[in-house]
Amino acid sequence: MKLLLRRDQRAGLLGKVVFTLDVRADLSADEKAKISKYKLGSTVLYSKNEMKQGSTETAQLGYAIMWRTLNLIISVNDLENGKRVECKDILEMLGAEGQIREAAQAFKQVLDAASHFGGQEVIEL
Repeated sequence: MKLLLRRDQRAGLLGKVVFTLDVRADLSADEKAKISKYKLGSTVLYSKNEMKQGSTETAQLGYAIMWRTLNLIISVNDLENGKRVECKDILEMLGAEGQIREAAQAFKQVLDAASHFGGQEVIEL
């Protein structure tokens, strides 16, 4: 698996800069087969929740109604098909990128483990 990341920026509303991160995984045929076999496509690799702590019940209801627009969720399917993440600043983008890298590495370990079912693995210490 190769993780492909592309950073970019564009002008947003009112002249603010919006930072974008395009994320996609280049998967081998074997990795795609494992994702299908073990039904891993909907597995969430990264989730960013913007609900504020201490918000009023009315505000939390508003957040719940708009949940899909306020939360960033990246699944295995998103990595396979590609996903664009928009961030308000560079720090947010770098944080999301770091989280996505860690999640992709952990997912790669899951795929590697799936290769060893029904057989034996020898680990030299």
